[in-house]
Amino acid sequence: MGGMADFWIAGRAASSDDLVVVTSPLDGREVGRTANASPQQVEQAVVAAVDVAKRAAQLPASARAAALDHVSRRLGERAEEVAALITAENGKPLMWAQAEVNRAVSTFRFAAEEARRSSGELMRLDTDPAVAGRMAVVRRFPKGPILGITPFNFPLNLVAHKVAPAIAVGAPIIVKPAPATPLTSLLLGEILAETDLPAGMFSILPLPNDRAPALVADPRLPVVSFTGSGPVGAAIREAVPHKHVTLELGGNAAAVVCEDYKDLDWAAQRIALFSNYQAGQSCIAVQRVIVHSSVAEAFLPKLVEAVAALDVSKQVGPLISEAAAIRVEDWVRESGGQVLIGGQRDGAWFSPAVLTQVPPEAKVVREEVFGPVLVVSIVDSDDAAFAAVNDSQYGLQAGVFTSNVQTAFRAHAVLEVGGVIVGDVPSYRADQMPYGGVKGSGTGREGVRSAMEDYTDPRVMVLTGLTL
Repeated sequence: MGGMADFWIAGRAASSDDLVVVTSPLDGREVGRTANASPQQVEQAVVAAVDVAKRAAQLPASARAAALDHVSRRLGERAEEVAALITAENGKPLMWAQAEVNRAVSTFRFAAEEARRSSGELMRLDTDPAVAGRMAVVRRFPKGPILGITPFNFPLNLVAHKVAPAIAVGAPIIVKPAPATPLTSLLLGEILAETDLPAGMFSILPLPNDRAPALVADPRLPVVSFTGSGPVGAAIREAVPHKHVTLELGGNAAAVVCEDYKDLDWAAQRIALFSNYQAGQSCIAVQRVIVHSSVAEAFLPKLVEAVAALDVSKQVGPLISEAAAIRVEDWVRESGGQVLIGGQRDGAWFSPAVLTQVPPEAKVVREEVFGPVLVVSIVDSDDAAFAAVNDSQYGLQAGVFTSNVQTAFRAHAVLEVGGVIVGDVPSYRADQMPYGGVKGSGTGREGVRSAMEDYTDPRVMVLTGLTL
């Protein structure tokens, strides 16, 4: 941001004197400055979103798709700069920042494609003799302006997953980025401002978290899309039961290594990497590993070896703050488990830990650790493993390492999660697929088309007297 205290109100740069200094979790140095929007500026943004809503809903598909294509292209052109900014403010290693930029490029491209092909549905009604000559046309229309609240762990792509579907359906959106990582979303705003979208179509407003409830409660924003912690999500749902609320909350994702699975090296490497990528700060990072007893003896040393082989600076990185690292350290200490490797803290850095013999009621098993910690348990059947996956307040995604199609289908049928990844870790996400969870992991689904459905209502037109 070049030190400028900029944010975006109704597509235009704005500033205030409520300065925010963003520092790096890597070394504490200042990486940029922005400012919190004033209450008057927040009001401006809401009024602009309401004022443009009807016009936005009537934008032709070509205009929506052109804006989305532009953002996708410009993110690609500025990929190096954007990735460096993500790493600077979030601390994640550059390889993960680059992967995030590439995913955001795809997310905006998928949204452009969906904007072009989203045509509604024709439905014959003459399936009953009493309804001859009638046809229904079902189209979707925006519910109204959207409030998107985003977390620190993917400061670009999780913003993209709120903004891109909103533009695709023609709905104005106000984004409140995480206070720790506002700069990347503001750079995205710079790219959005280059498009021909009407004023009011987007605002990006840095705000302290204690000012979010007033925006959530604002009756002029009928849709709230929140990604973040479970307690905050629950508070939002309770505060506005009459609104359409999408919640992408936490997880304590499990990976199951089944009895039949032979490629234990692959399983160990994938679990080691995706327990610890960006310091485990992903709601689908592997946290629980449930291994069949017949393969446990061969698998465990491979897992510890794979964790030991990680390049901590290039593949793991620090947590978002020293306070976050202290919490993870406390949970590991309190767990009572045997630490096979890692578990040391240095400031915001925490060395990847593998724990065994952890009591099932320990926080590192029950809660979302959001840090580089693996808890291994051993069971005597695949069905017992699936039951262990389900023994959780969360249900986001699960990984199932099996080569047996019957086992894969059984897992898909019985696991109480939003996604089952067969032959890989639960941390896999394609940005076009429905993504979300059950139980404490949230409500609704993201993924571009799924979010477009969440942001819209179906409206039926019945045509009468037709020759069919």
